[in-house]
Amino acid sequence: MPIKSRFVRLCLTMWLALPFTVAIGEPFDKGRAAISVDLNGRTSGYREFFTTALPTEKVSVKIVRKEQGGDYTLFLDDRLIKSESPGLWRVTAPGKPGNSLLKIKRAKDGSEAMRIVLFTMVPATQVNKSGVLNNYRIGHYPSKPYKGLASYAPPRGYIEVTEANRSLKIAPHFTLEQFLCKQVSGYPKYLVLRPGLLAKLEDLLADVNERGIRADSFHVMSGYRTPYYNAAIRNVENSRHVWGGAADIFIDSNPVDGMMDDLNGDGKIDKADAMLLYNWADTFVRHYKRPDLVGGVGAYGSNASHGPFVHIDVRGQKARWGAE
Repeated sequence: MPIKSRFVRLCLTMWLALPFTVAIGEPFDKGRAAISVDLNGRTSGYREFFTTALPTEKVSVKIVRKEQGGDYTLFLDDRLIKSESPGLWRVTAPGKPGNSLLKIKRAKDGSEAMRIVLFTMVPATQVNKSGVLNNYRIGHYPSKPYKGLASYAPPRGYIEVTEANRSLKIAPHFTLEQFLCKQVSGYPKYLVLRPGLLAKLEDLLADVNERGIRADSFHVMSGYRTPYYNAAIRNVENSRHVWGGAADIFIDSNPVDGMMDDLNGDGKIDKADAMLLYNWADTFVRHYKRPDLVGGVGAYGSNASHGPFVHIDVRGQKARWGAE
């Protein structure tokens, strides 16, 4: 065989051996906005995000980073909200549970700079003594927070998820229904979800794409778990899933088949692929200087019911497990 032909065949063989999730086509859009906003103490710089409040509760919206010379207006479901000072608003949540839309627009031309879904939650006081809310079984949270930590306090309320709002984008690359508890029920369903978890997943997804793995979202194998469901699957009582601050994820981009992709290109789907994602998750908080996103990272291999995956949470303290 001529040298040139052998070289071409070698290059083709090497290309075919690469992981199928290497970036192709359009570049990854990080979904970052030109501004950053503080939402009741949580800063977001994404074009789409979410926040929660109880009925008639005040929501503080403050622009903390803006475009040079930019002035902005805020709308709640297309109703102009009067500002307390330039770039600062206090919005009263609607009196009934549901979802509304906050839009921040540029004053000079009316173009949209950011949109925030405001979920007015169902108060936790509406869960009955049997642990049921509107025919949806939630169960009971511990009366005393684990180790006295505020992050383990019972939720104040629940996001109501319906067939109409389940596909809402709550971050640039994630929708509401991705985080629903897996227990079988009709609608409405109820959900606890921490904005910090979405921020961590978005930043990790951007990091993964920067490393050459093309993924438009993570497959969320498990997000929120009600105390009832968590007990039914015999998981640990203080799992961060129960407080809406954890997600079990894997990359499922090419092909989309409900399984982790072959990230390391060795022709197998196994824990070694989960370990790649684990190692990236282990370091990105420190690398990008995001102490607000510190939490747990765990790696898992395959068993009879699932393929390899990685656990991510925002517990506030570093925790690691499953590494080999």
